[in-house]
Amino acid sequence: MKAGIAGAITMAASLALMSSLAWAEQAVLDHGEAPAFTEANGELLASLALSRLDVPSFTVRASDLMYLDNGLVVEGADLETPDGYTSGFRLTAGFSPKSLPQVDLGAELTYRESDEVPARHADQAMLLNTTTVGGSLLAGVRLGQFGVYAKSGFVEWEGDPVNQSEPLYMATAGTSRIQGFGARLQHKRLVSRLEFEEIDAPSMAHLNLVTASLHYPF
Repeated sequence: MKAGIAGAITMAASLALMSSLAWAEQAVLDHGEAPAFTEANGELLASLALSRLDVPSFTVRASDLMYLDNGLVVEGADLETPDGYTSGFRLTAGFSPKSLPQVDLGAELTYRESDEVPARHADQAMLLNTTTVGGSLLAGVRLGQFGVYAKSGFVEWEGDPVNQSEPLYMATAGTSRIQGFGARLQHKRLVSRLEFEEIDAPSMAHLNLVTASLHYPF
């Protein structure tokens, strides 16, 4: 999972670098000399720094972020539950409308795989391997260094019993509602985050989580 996300980010960075090199090479061919570069003034650097701080309330600056020219912020992160049953990834894209710079809107795509999760079916204990793919819409608001957000969407899930020796142990699947909310507080470089997420399906109860985290990028 981590290798796939890191590879995608590396590829995007490589494409951006190749584009810059191609532009510089074309300038040399057109003018017969290397393009002149000037040092950016303090106001420009300050404005760029502030724009990087004003990320949507549902993203974390310590994670892998991509900033597109149209103002869209894309975040990719790995997912892993504390019990070790579940792993996956999350891809989030968000932006702030120019008319409402403190309001954040976005969308989220998640993929999770869980191995040998304890469950019950017809009053009998069993182990399930589950796979879920979900999509949610997000909305948040930033009040200074504090931000809150909410999410709502749907998840497609499927569960396969580990032991299928008995006819009772049949695969289960379905579509359920996913919802949650969270808060983020940033103090200089320290970012704290609290999030609650729930899937409205008894078989997916192991994915209902309350998570808290602290991030301090070096």
